[in-house]
Amino acid sequence: MSQLHPITVSSWTLGDQCTFEDRVKPAAAAGYVGIGLRAETYVDALNEGLTDQDILAILDRYHVRCTEVEYIVQWCEEPRSYEQKYKEQTCFHMCHLFGVEHINTGLMESYSVEFTAEKLKALAHRASLAGQLIIALEPMPYSGMPDLKKTWAILQAAGAPNVMMLLDMWHWVRADQPFDLLTKEQAKRVISIQLDDAYKRPYAKSILRDESMHDRLAPGTGFEDRTERFIKMIKAAGVDPKVIGVEVISDQYMAKGIDWVAKYTYDHTVKTLQTAWPEILQDPVAAH
Repeated sequence: MSQLHPITVSSWTLGDQCTFEDRVKPAAAAGYVGIGLRAETYVDALNEGLTDQDILAILDRYHVRCTEVEYIVQWCEEPRSYEQKYKEQTCFHMCHLFGVEHINTGLMESYSVEFTAEKLKALAHRASLAGQLIIALEPMPYSGMPDLKKTWAILQAAGAPNVMMLLDMWHWVRADQPFDLLTKEQAKRVISIQLDDAYKRPYAKSILRDESMHDRLAPGTGFEDRTERFIKMIKAAGVDPKVIGVEVISDQYMAKGIDWVAKYTYDHTVKTLQTAWPEILQDPVAAH
């Protein structure tokens, strides 16, 4: 599988009730090139008594990389809490530790485009000072960046070159966005994607986040062929994803065990990519 476009099991897919090695081992066995870590799951590993070197050694033992770091939030708050300041610094440290260039970033609170852009510019500046790191904004329909339109407006208004976007198929569908919306200009600012799938009918808007955190489906297993259409849009627009995340948050899946979840989500991701974008699964062969 591709090392340039690593298929990565996102942190939430394997839950938050396992040890670090018990996260890495099934991911590797399933075929994943990378794992994602949230600041919380990294701290959980430290709380087991592991050092940074222990964590790197476990990854090396199973031939897996950490390729996705998340999740900065509440960056518009005044004043920002010490918890969020420390979480931000933890994400910066994780990027340096694992060689990851971008941090998945969300915003639950809703503010004007202008105010959000000013706060984003400040966040981007801190990320730049921390080692030229990239802030990857994730639109989510129940958040302050509910769709591509507002997220793009905020990104443009901020004018920071180290701000890009992360596009998740589940969020795309639940925001009722068409599969021809992404432009080639916007595609240049997409640094990574996340794949998953959704049932035909969404939860009510007031509890949509509950569906997001408990009831997603593996890529290609939902209604019609929406994951394939999402991937084809990404491909046609010219996105070059640094990470292909698989974020399938499902209580039903987790009840079958972490090994089952890793294998099931990986197999369906590869199957869907083989149909919609087979080239992305292989690294280019260098010319001699």
